[in-house]
Amino acid sequence: MTENEIGREVVDAAIELHRELGPGLLESVYESVLARLLAERGIEVERQVSIPVTFRNMRFEEGFRADIVAGRKVILELKSVEAITRAHQKQLLTYLRLTGLKLGFVLNFGEELMKNGIKRIINGDLSA
Repeated sequence: MTENEIGREVVDAAIELHRELGPGLLESVYESVLARLLAERGIEVERQVSIPVTFRNMRFEEGFRADIVAGRKVILELKSVEAITRAHQKQLLTYLRLTGLKLGFVLNFGEELMKNGIKRIINGDLSA
């Protein structure tokens, strides 16, 4: 699957999940259920993926943890907050740059309507 195909499945699954459970639960609940929904759709899912950081030719294993990496191509950063901030979006863009991945989503399950809690973040050109 391409990044965009995975992205469509992610958005559909997130909306389905939010419709059934609603807002207000812990991020870990949404992470568990979303991972299962994506796996049922045939997408490989890795949760709490430790991503090392290289700085000045030094490697640090404790870089960051991606909430979900879908299909080894798309990073999902899950939130359960009142609103997504620019800081959340910048955080995901940094994750994408450090991994070399091109597509990610900030998914905020705290929104009343899930469509308002989805931010698509692109690092580079997805057409390549």
